[in-house]
Amino acid sequence: MSPKQIDGNLMKLIITNGSIKLKNNHQYINDLNVFPVPDGDTGSNMQSTMMSGVKAIESLDNEPVEVIGKALSRGLLMGARGNSGVILSQLFSGFAKAFQTLTTAGPLEFINGLKQGVKQAYGAVINPVEGTILTVAREAVEKAEAAATDQDDLIDVLKIYLEEANDSLARTPDLLPVLKESGVVDSGGAGLIVIIEGMLAALEGEIYKEERSARKAAARTEKQADEAEQEEFGYCTEFIIQLDDDKKFNRDKFIRQLSRLGDSIVVVADEEICKVHVHTMKPGDALNIGQNYGEFANLKIENMTMQHTETLLHSPEQEGEPHACGHDHHMDFEDGPRKKFGLITVVNGKGLSNTFKEMGVNYVIDGGQTMNPSTQDFIDAIDRVNADNIIIIPNNKNVMLSAEHASKEIEDKSVIVLPAKTIPQGYASLTMFDANADVEEAVEEMKELIAHVKTGEITYAVRDTKMNGKTIKKGDYLGIQDGGIVTNDHDRLDTAKSLIEKLIDEDSEIITIIYGKDIDKKEIEKLKKYITENFEDVEIESIDGGQDIYSYLFAVE
Repeated sequence: MSPKQIDGNLMKLIITNGSIKLKNNHQYINDLNVFPVPDGDTGSNMQSTMMSGVKAIESLDNEPVEVIGKALSRGLLMGARGNSGVILSQLFSGFAKAFQTLTTAGPLEFINGLKQGVKQAYGAVINPVEGTILTVAREAVEKAEAAATDQDDLIDVLKIYLEEANDSLARTPDLLPVLKESGVVDSGGAGLIVIIEGMLAALEGEIYKEERSARKAAARTEKQADEAEQEEFGYCTEFIIQLDDDKKFNRDKFIRQLSRLGDSIVVVADEEICKVHVHTMKPGDALNIGQNYGEFANLKIENMTMQHTETLLHSPEQEGEPHACGHDHHMDFEDGPRKKFGLITVVNGKGLSNTFKEMGVNYVIDGGQTMNPSTQDFIDAIDRVNADNIIIIPNNKNVMLSAEHASKEIEDKSVIVLPAKTIPQGYASLTMFDANADVEEAVEEMKELIAHVKTGEITYAVRDTKMNGKTIKKGDYLGIQDGGIVTNDHDRLDTAKSLIEKLIDEDSEIITIIYGKDIDKKEIEKLKKYITENFEDVEIESIDGGQDIYSYLFAVE
């Protein structure tokens, strides 16, 4: 296959092949992350983003490249996870725009698409850094554009692109000293190259299938997420009842009846219809209660353990809509008067979720181990919060771009993304939140609190490396202060003590300890005793966060 023109079917094939190759090799990309921490997930984010794009085009057959491009762009933008995923979605979104009005495309149009993607990706990043995927994409397309002619076929063009992309990737450690010190190249750039290699392979007749290990890893991830949600309730049950005038409907009584069966209850009703959402182990009982008041107009039950959707009656407008967390919550929104403020945050761990809710957060997105919800996850959350002004508290620098891109998709609400890059920062921002203040005043005060809190985190190393002059061994505990590794030791408690010494100074007044699910009470008491004996003027608060990966999170104010 040596095409000078590609149609929609071929475009779909090469994009899918590149995405599958990335999925099969995503762990290799993860392993290139500079930080040797267990949530280094560039490859995971990139493959998840690309597979969202693949899902958006998989049902399209015999369509022009314009249609494939539009669907791909939308799927990528909505499924983008993490900073690397958002940048990748921008590269391919700009790429897709080059095919507007086209039925087929030649090599020059293809290269122009890659060039437009680079322009859009640079524009999406506030402070673009060279030595990253942006550099690799830019230098590769510049070389391909200079060499390509209308007599070339797409294989020739992509080979030129790939050759320069690999050379550019090899130069990334010269542009980013942290890469050179860690002995790695840029992971995002490496992921892009894997995708292009897969696209080229498809043109040359080599079609990939998802490797068994990749499928198993994805299945394990889905199963773990489902089991976490299944701890309390197993079925997401939603229905709309056409209310019968003869059957006196009492909303409060109805909610009390449902509350005996489950949780996450939302009931919205007017004189004619009632919309219901509930998580329950007994969906049949919930339906029986609902049928006492009228006939079903729409009904849907989803098994949150199996992630298998049984749609008993599916309305046309719901068909084909993306399910951000495995099941769709179109009716899961707040009832009652529209509020001035709504708060959304991202956390991992039941304790942290409860803590943030107690502090006034309306909707908590479970970020999972790697804290990377998609753009669509944020949009869904925003839709469910009934407020004029939505404040998103990301709690992780790697989800900032997804949150910001989601905010641009919302037209009927004002959405502000706080610069809270850690859970301690997000926690601090809520301690003085004033729901009665003006929007600008409330947000500014939250930003000031973020700026004045010092963040500490304890996790562990997943590989040997050298960083900031430190020799780190696999399994060492790492003390991270405001994003940088400042101490490491084979003993967790000693690492925590060393980090606290660096966090607390003469101006510090309070330290909040958020401990993870692997910490026992004896260790907590030892740590508190150490702080009391060495920093007698510092007040101590502790929270059972139940988070994964990070044994301790410290907020010092």
